[in-house]
Amino acid sequence: MKEPEKETRGTALRALAFCSEMGLSVAACLFVGVFLGKYLDRLLSTSPWLLLLFSLLGLAAAFRTIVTLAKKGFK
Repeated sequence: MKEPEKETRGTALRALAFCSEMGLSVAACLFVGVFLGKYLDRLLSTSPWLLLLFSLLGLAAAFRTIVTLAKKGFK
């Protein structure tokens, strides 16, 4: 394999890994928020308020994660 092909392949794999990391991080933030909200709603009988609150907090954490990863990716 020629050197330019190796470099292009490595760049593509790094970009794929970066996108995968972003997607998994966002999904994890949202999943934790929803799971915690549902659990606390069931425990405290406050349905659906804590689910909504923790879903929004999970969304905020997901946006923060995107910004943090984007800053890391552009260094």
